[in-house]
Amino acid sequence: MGTCKFKRVMLKLSGEALAGKNGFGIDFSVAMRIAKEIKELVDMGVEVGAVVGGGNIWRGREGEGMDRATADYMGMLATSINALALQDSLEQLGVSTRVQTAIEMKEIAEPFIRRRAMRHLEKGRVVIFGAGTGNPYFSTDTTAALRAAEIEAEVILLAKKVDGVYDKDPHKYNDAKKYDKLSYIEVLEKELQVMDSTATSLCMDNNIPILVFALDEDGNIKKAIQGESIGTIITRK
Repeated sequence: MGTCKFKRVMLKLSGEALAGKNGFGIDFSVAMRIAKEIKELVDMGVEVGAVVGGGNIWRGREGEGMDRATADYMGMLATSINALALQDSLEQLGVSTRVQTAIEMKEIAEPFIRRRAMRHLEKGRVVIFGAGTGNPYFSTDTTAALRAAEIEAEVILLAKKVDGVYDKDPHKYNDAKKYDKLSYIEVLEKELQVMDSTATSLCMDNNIPILVFALDEDGNIKKAIQGESIGTIITRK
C-alpha cells in the first residue's frame, strides 16, 4: 500500500471542485472521483476529515446589497449540501462517513462535537464538516484550519485548481513562479492568496503544515499522503 507520512489529515476542497467543468452545481462524476481517492487513503489506514466549500452553489460575497450575515449563512447551507453529496459518493463505495455541521440540522447530520468527531476518525470513518464555523464573516478556509486544530490533524491538504502556490496567477502570466516551500509569514507578507489571512494565522499559531496541490491530477491525494514532492508545502520555517 505504500508508506503514509501522515496518520490524520484534513482535506480542504473548494466547492468549485465539485462543479467540474459545469462551473455550477455538483458534477457527481467528479464527486465520485474524489471519493475514490479518499477511499484509497482510508484503505491505507489514514484518518480523514474533510471540509468542502460552497462556491459552486453560493458565496456570501455574491449577495450584493444583502445583509452580510444572512448571505454568509446561505453559504453555510451550500457547504452542507456539498457535504451530503460527498458523503453519498463515499458511501456508494462502502466508506463509512459522518457529516457534522456547525449549525444544527439533526435530521440530516450530527452537530459538531469535537470528541465525537475524533472517535469517528479513530474508528476509520471519514468525517465531513459542514456549515463552516457556524459564524458569519469566516470562510471555509478558516473552518478547515479550525477543525484541523480541533481534531489534531497533522496536515491540511489544500486541493486547488493549480499545482501549487505561485507569485502570480499562472493562468494569466506565463512567467509566474511556483514556490516549492514557503513559510506562513511569507504567505502573509506576500499576500499569496493561499488561504485567507485568518486561516493562515490559525495554522501558524498551531503549527499545522499546509500542502497545496492540484486536485485535477489523479492520485495526487495519495501522493501527498506518501510524502512525494508535489505542490507547495507551507510550514513555520
